[in-house]
Amino acid sequence: MAYDAERLSHGPSVPRRPDLSPTEAASINPQRRPPVTTHATAAQTGTTLVIGANGKTGRCVTERLIAAGMRVRPASRSAETRFDWEGPETWEPALSGVSAAYITFHPDLALPGAAETVGAFADFAVARGVRRLILLSGRGEAGAQVAERRVQTSGADCTIVRCAFFNQNFEDLLLGAVRQGVLAMPGEETLEPFVDAEDIADVVFAALTDDRHLGQLYELTGPRLMSLAEVAAEISAAVGRPIRYAPVLPEDFAQALTVEGLPGDVSDAIAQLAAQVLGGRNASLSDGVARALGRAPRDFRGYARATAAAGVWDRDAVAA
Repeated sequence: MAYDAERLSHGPSVPRRPDLSPTEAASINPQRRPPVTTHATAAQTGTTLVIGANGKTGRCVTERLIAAGMRVRPASRSAETRFDWEGPETWEPALSGVSAAYITFHPDLALPGAAETVGAFADFAVARGVRRLILLSGRGEAGAQVAERRVQTSGADCTIVRCAFFNQNFEDLLLGAVRQGVLAMPGEETLEPFVDAEDIADVVFAALTDDRHLGQLYELTGPRLMSLAEVAAEISAAVGRPIRYAPVLPEDFAQALTVEGLPGDVSDAIAQLAAQVLGGRNASLSDGVARALGRAPRDFRGYARATAAAGVWDRDAVAA
């Protein structure tokens, strides 16, 4: 489920080392350092538009581009460069002088109307000189695959990054549930290969900066299948207090999302989508991270430990 929105406003969170610039972060953590490429691409010779730059992967991609010394234009509904999927009048100013774009759709690419909107944007971008498009998509989502085809037929060089359920949903969409100690959501019997947004950002950066990724479709998963009960156990071990999984119906999950701050119609759509995605259709591993990056994907345990250490899941976390 490629829900890559800006952080919900339902509660405070703890920032991850806000004192570090992107360049400093890349130099300290080798895993965040952009890979070196010898290919001159649209992203390297022009400006890259990052749509959803405040989202889970958008932030990470923006950091990598800045650290690599590339020109980047972060855009979102609240950024200096405003971009709104429901406001086509914001598209042209955002695209001015842009040669490449990373596309994330809010709230999710699988929702009704998303494919048509993304297709219209892709055509609009190509007509204005954008040469490379990287699309964030969702695994096991029929609607998202329609959007993929629209981008693939736009005339741009493109790469599709099709992802499993994000690890980072547990610090955003499901943050309130984790802090309360009960991970209540659909998917009791499912196994899901949860993927880390840092891996996604690494693949997107590679696709923006290396021509070898053109025309590729990468399915990204983590290294193992996990039940939601196992996810709760991993988080519990990381934070040092009980966290349990409780299966609920989609309508109950939707109600909880509304309480956490999502609009009612978005809550309903996300809850139904989560029930579908976590219904067993994605219970398999893929080699997308290894194909794109030549290494294994990050494991959920490392994510849980790092997130717990940052204080994100603390029940008494204080807003920055």
